[in-house]
Amino acid sequence: MIVDDSLTVRTIFKRMVESDPALVIVGTASSAERAIAQLSETPADVVLLDLEMPGMGGLDALPAILATPGKPQVLVVSSLTMDGAEHTLAALQMGAADTLLKPRPGGFTEDYRAALLGKIRALGSRIAESAAEAETVPARSPSPSFARPGFARRAWRPEAIAIGASTGGIHALGLMLRQLGADFDLPLLITQHLPASFMPVFARQIEAACGRPADIATDGLALTPGRIVIAPGHGHIVVRRKGPAAGSGLVTRISTEPAASGCLPSVDPMLASLAAACEGRAVGVILSGMGRDGVLGAQALVDAGGMIYAQDADTSAVWGMPGAVARAGLASLIGPPDRLGDAVMAQAFTPAPASAPAPAALR
Repeated sequence: MIVDDSLTVRTIFKRMVESDPALVIVGTASSAERAIAQLSETPADVVLLDLEMPGMGGLDALPAILATPGKPQVLVVSSLTMDGAEHTLAALQMGAADTLLKPRPGGFTEDYRAALLGKIRALGSRIAESAAEAETVPARSPSPSFARPGFARRAWRPEAIAIGASTGGIHALGLMLRQLGADFDLPLLITQHLPASFMPVFARQIEAACGRPADIATDGLALTPGRIVIAPGHGHIVVRRKGPAAGSGLVTRISTEPAASGCLPSVDPMLASLAAACEGRAVGVILSGMGRDGVLGAQALVDAGGMIYAQDADTSAVWGMPGAVARAGLASLIGPPDRLGDAVMAQAFTPAPASAPAPAALR
């Protein structure tokens, strides 16, 4: 379903979606109130939602839309304004799955159409997979686990925690971070796929939600206890030592080199550089997201003796990134975001034995 108060935008989106024969439009609505009424009668798998509309508005309507019979995934179509960024990130925290910037006049290009359809297909595939599973499995059975048995906790304290996320990741991130108590004192790195213009607002929202400092990474930014550092939209986080000594502090560098995943920012450089800088004493967490970004970095971290946690399929908006890590056999733990947060908290306070082996020896 397409929900936008602009007839022009609804018409353009309708033509773009109809260009893919696999997608069916169940309706369009010019207001949030009409959308809720239509969705109550005709469920949809994916809803394209404009937040800035007269009347109720998309943000106020979001909980009701998510609760309609089809339990749709919501793709927020956002403006480039600061208010647009704040409203969009609020929607993502509330459970909207993804966002796509609404282009300026003349910006509805072929590339934009491809990006839009790619997001719709990814969100719709999650619904289709759930429906197929319900039809073929007579009684609910545990989903297959790819986790490496016996590796959910190690006898060493990490130097840092790194989280990678994309589609559906902001909501999952909020659920996970709630589990970290006030005494959590490890540096926390976050790479979230978002437009660069959203990053300052994202950092402020994370800071307010967690009650701890949150900064956008810059060259030479020190990773201090309890500090949250977020990848900028224009580059990847790369972690380095301040000096040659093993015990010297960690700092961030910003890289713009193309990543294998094609993402900017990318999770892979963050995890791979952390693996090298910390000699494996780090934990990576992969939350909901499209594609395979993070799997190469996760491999590097595991090879160095570190650990990877992955969000499970049931709670992921799209089980692309965490699914790739899980299927590669790299995840020490697969679970919902709150469980991953509990595991991070437990690992952060694991006392190291007097003669703790090097992480690489634990592989």
